[in-house]
Amino acid sequence: MKKRCRIIYNPTSGREAMRNDLVEILDILENAGYETSAYRTTAKPNSARDEAERVARAGFNLIVAAGGDGTINEVVNGIAPLKHRPMMGIIPAGTTNDYARALKIPREDPIAAAKVIAKGKTVSMDIGQADKKFFVNIAGGGLLTELTYGVPSQFKSLFGYLAYLVKGAEMLPRIKPINMHLEYDGGIFNGKASMFFLALTNSIGGFEQIVPDASLDDGKFTLIVVKTSNLVEILQLMTMVLNGGRHIKDPRILYVKTAKVVAKPVDEKMMINIDGEYGGDAPMVFKDLKRHIQIFANIDKIPENAITSSSTAEAIIAEHFVAEVEDLSDKDLNGDGIIGNPTKQS
Repeated sequence: MKKRCRIIYNPTSGREAMRNDLVEILDILENAGYETSAYRTTAKPNSARDEAERVARAGFNLIVAAGGDGTINEVVNGIAPLKHRPMMGIIPAGTTNDYARALKIPREDPIAAAKVIAKGKTVSMDIGQADKKFFVNIAGGGLLTELTYGVPSQFKSLFGYLAYLVKGAEMLPRIKPINMHLEYDGGIFNGKASMFFLALTNSIGGFEQIVPDASLDDGKFTLIVVKTSNLVEILQLMTMVLNGGRHIKDPRILYVKTAKVVAKPVDEKMMINIDGEYGGDAPMVFKDLKRHIQIFANIDKIPENAITSSSTAEAIIAEHFVAEVEDLSDKDLNGDGIIGNPTKQS
């Protein structure tokens, strides 16, 4: 049976470049052995998520999320709860494209991104779970939440990452700490902080040194708590980030690895950001789901210490087949251990 692929693309992501390249992308994936079709998302809420779940249940082998980090998040939320999950490809077409940056997927060239998928190399990626929602790159609360919500979507499309920088500069003088209670593996943070965040990759808001020792598949978040809200100190910490990631040992930063975090408000509301969007209010429980989804990546350009294992598409398909056989119940097998009802042989 030929492998099937569905491209789920957002026609409004970034500068709407996907439409011009769609035919060539379809051709690349067809030549890679996939019977490929495309779905254009609509304005209906959760359009990408619902389509991803539908085609996953229909037995598609590969889903390609073509759009920004929001489209990727929706596709992941469509397949993450399922027992049998298809492989996933990414064609960036958004603003910052943090997730594609972490996987070394070309961010300005959809054709080149499709060719990464065609190479057939994947990473078993960790994803995060926040109560009943899932995320691929980052979750947090405090300043990070306010900054993301403060940038209108039309400005993200027109000005890209510059929009975040302008909004961030505008907000810095108004930063104030809030009381947080954070429980993590082996410890508790109980005090004031301007923000906390949980990172799954090394790419956050276009910066690649915020988590300089990030691993993509180790089953742990990087928890970062920024304790200070002083403008001068925050600027100093940002300088340390840009200067080789030296912030991770600064006493104004809590920097730990953990598989689980419980975030609770103390005396005021704390909104939670999940992959750049409002994800509800604390209290909230975050769990790292180790190696949960197989995602195509530019393996040769990812630092060796960032991944512990990688596979080819053929190997992953074989693993899925074995898993399905192992899930068969006794009712699925006859007394000879043969699937179905074979005719008796003489």
